[in-house]
Amino acid sequence: QVQLVESGGGLVHPGGSLRLSCTASGSISGILPMGWYRAAPGNSRERALVAVITSTGFTNIVPSVVGRFSISRGNDNNTVHMQMNNLEVGDTGIYFCWALKGAEYWGQGTRVTVSS
Repeated sequence: QVQLVESGGGLVHPGGSLRLSCTASGSISGILPMGWYRAAPGNSRERALVAVITSTGFTNIVPSVVGRFSISRGNDNNTVHMQMNNLEVGDTGIYFCWALKGAEYWGQGTRVTVSS
């Protein structure tokens, strides 16, 4: 079993920045890709990929956030961070950390609200 705990969400104005972090614990050896998905508030079951990073550092970031968001992995390979710059109102949502190790694992989600 893998447990994922997110941190770093909050309320920011448009144009602001946030950094999300996710730490994996439990049976963490051999975790493959990690990443972030977003769901609209009140609809957490429908999650859309935002960014993913493999254990070797290959990244895939959706076009809507390219140039504004970046994803990185900690040296221990069991943490993943997402730097979100120039945030827009449309970035508002619940951000879920995701990891793949045989099965998919999800964090509880952290809320990001972008509002003026």
